[in-house]
Amino acid sequence: MTQENNWFETARLGMFVHWSHSSQCGYEVSWPLVGGVFSLPYCQDVPVADYHRTAQTFNPTEYNPQTWAHLAKRLGMQYVILTAKHHDGFSLFHTQQSDFSIEYAPYKKDIVREFVEAMRAEGLRIGLYFSLIDWHYPDYPAFTEADKPYQFGKFRQPTTSQWERYLEFMFAQVRELLSNYGKIDLLWFDGGWERKPEQWQARQLHEMIRSLQPHLLINDRLPGFGDFDTCEQFIPPQPPQRTWEACLTLNESWGYNPKDTQFKSARQLIHTLCEVAGKGGNLLLNVSPMGNGQIQSEQLDLLQFVEAWMAVHAQSIVGTQPGLEPWQFYGPSTRRGNRFYLFLLMKPYESVTVRGVPIKRIQAVSKVAGGESLQYSTRCAIVDSMLSADPLGELTIQVPEEALDPYATVIAVDIAPANDTIRKI
Repeated sequence: MTQENNWFETARLGMFVHWSHSSQCGYEVSWPLVGGVFSLPYCQDVPVADYHRTAQTFNPTEYNPQTWAHLAKRLGMQYVILTAKHHDGFSLFHTQQSDFSIEYAPYKKDIVREFVEAMRAEGLRIGLYFSLIDWHYPDYPAFTEADKPYQFGKFRQPTTSQWERYLEFMFAQVRELLSNYGKIDLLWFDGGWERKPEQWQARQLHEMIRSLQPHLLINDRLPGFGDFDTCEQFIPPQPPQRTWEACLTLNESWGYNPKDTQFKSARQLIHTLCEVAGKGGNLLLNVSPMGNGQIQSEQLDLLQFVEAWMAVHAQSIVGTQPGLEPWQFYGPSTRRGNRFYLFLLMKPYESVTVRGVPIKRIQAVSKVAGGESLQYSTRCAIVDSMLSADPLGELTIQVPEEALDPYATVIAVDIAPANDTIRKI
């Protein structure tokens, strides 16, 4: 990553927005038209024509992207990504390439433009999701009832002339997104599994993107390219070698789906955020606006708990680096300069212990919420204590019951720099 776009390496928290015309019916985005998919347990099976027909009535009169931006800002999020076009082929932006867009729906106004302007006004980084797949465009070819059930690896192939027309269409839409809305910080591709990289002309697409916006970040779903790895709906056991992100739904659906009431708990979301930050990743939390443009109350209520926790603990998440090694502390940890943050995801009995730290350079131990000092003691090998000016040893921190946070307690440990260089611990 270049100096200009290294903001992503420590962003730690972002918002994903999955939205399309199908949201007014409470359908999952795109997948119902192909009959559902195993990974979405509450996905419906909707006739193709019925699904696409909902585009004719899409009129989100209560869409107010400023409220989304304010929510993201309060949560401590650094970037927001909107589904400019999902697999269903419907564009939430004005495009000269097709009439299957918001411009020809009752709403008419350019949703992407309104989104970009609102996020930019709040100082948030802007991302756009774009599916390489288009199950509506005739030359893709469009998905039909005869193509059901959807089977991975068994996709109807276009003719050579059809594919040439589709690529021209797809490239033109990406060009519009990167030419008509000012600076875009991130392109989030999806759908690459249906064709080979050579078919997508991924290299040419990548070159075009770089020519239009050189510093833009691309996820790893443009086959053969990408600046960071994307983990969907899980935290990797070991962090990837390069910059990475985990995208996560609040329930089991990406789009607004009132039949899906399996929401994660606030504690689960906060613990996930702590673990992702401790591994040096970003957590991209998804919200699913309803057809009118408002985010459903169940999602807002859940995010309020995350917001309240972040209002106190954001310093331990945003802009941090991974902290201690797993053998040093039984839990996630992050680091900002000479301050380490310990996340207590389980209640301690009376104390917690950190190992392998320069015990003579510990300056303070405190609870992040409120800043109260916590009592602590240190020890190391007797010989090291006598002969070493900077011994590594154990730090034991007393954690009284009243210091515990109901979701995740965070302890700050301040360590003075070594005389010559700051030692990595």
